[in-house]
Amino acid sequence: MIRQRGVVYDVGRSMGSLSINWRPDYTQALMRRELDIIRTDLHANAVRLGGRAPRRLLAAADYATSIGLNVWLGPELWNATPQHTLRYITEVAAAAEPLFRRRPDRLTFSIGNELTLLMRGIVPGRSHAQRSRSPRLREVVLSRQDTLRAFLAEAEASVRRVYSGPVSYSALPFERVDWDHFDVVGVNYYRQQASTTDQYLAKISRLHATGKPVAITELGFAACRNADDPEFLSTFNAAPLSLLGMHVPVLRQLIRPRVRTVHHRDEQAQARLLIDQLQLLDHVGVDRAFVMSFSFPLAPYSEDPCHDLDATALSIVRALRRGQHGTTYPDVGWEPKESFHAVARYYRQQEAG
Repeated sequence: MIRQRGVVYDVGRSMGSLSINWRPDYTQALMRRELDIIRTDLHANAVRLGGRAPRRLLAAADYATSIGLNVWLGPELWNATPQHTLRYITEVAAAAEPLFRRRPDRLTFSIGNELTLLMRGIVPGRSHAQRSRSPRLREVVLSRQDTLRAFLAEAEASVRRVYSGPVSYSALPFERVDWDHFDVVGVNYYRQQASTTDQYLAKISRLHATGKPVAITELGFAACRNADDPEFLSTFNAAPLSLLGMHVPVLRQLIRPRVRTVHHRDEQAQARLLIDQLQLLDHVGVDRAFVMSFSFPLAPYSEDPCHDLDATALSIVRALRRGQHGTTYPDVGWEPKESFHAVARYYRQQEAG
């Protein structure tokens, strides 16, 4: 049985201080309401928190642990230098220490997330897009990855000087992490990243060989036809100008977000694939699993496929247009997808079993 059954919850990720924030709808009240729903209606017993602002992360972690959720706390300062990233991670870890002392059985601190691509200094390029397209990326993947390993060792040592709880990292499948430094093995490992189930399970078997608990810190699928296409893990299906219009107050009422490519919804496919993967992870003894993700307000739902950004989003609730409210939960701006209900049933069965 998966011991910690959770979902990724974003309190405000962004590519930089001037970039679009992934949670433009965030408020303290909404955070508490959504975490309550995650605990009581989704039947999760864990949540992976990601975001840039330490105050938001720590407030969410405090509330989540207070209602009985286990927390994977992940500060993410994307596109920063290694020196800036190290200072930021250490400061957040120090601020998290009082919370760990109050609830020592509820908190795991993650020193980073996919740093080969999300931090500057390992692959050439000032932006995530530049690093992802860099011709040096393949060379880095096939190398010993000494730069990444040295940074992780330094960050782990720095964090442990100020934080006394368990420490981990959310790795890309190709990152060569020395897991001896960490208490839990954490990998963002989607089923569609492996060509076969046997290949997928072989990777998990190698993670188990570390002797540490294994956490799959991201898994998920789009809510459209061909939901298991790995393309949906790395692309945002929004026409750039319409996306910009969503965030300029003067244009917001005039410009509707528009997809670049029409992908027709198939919420049943997303739900089925999620449960299949959770069952697979349960079968092979994974300790923790976090579905990616709870919500993604930057990709609102529309009945018109030409405007339905949510169809390719990995979220288990569909965000409604700004100002609209759901029918299941009239006080929030989203509606559960089929995958929400499927995961809730699965987690409830695990809870009872």
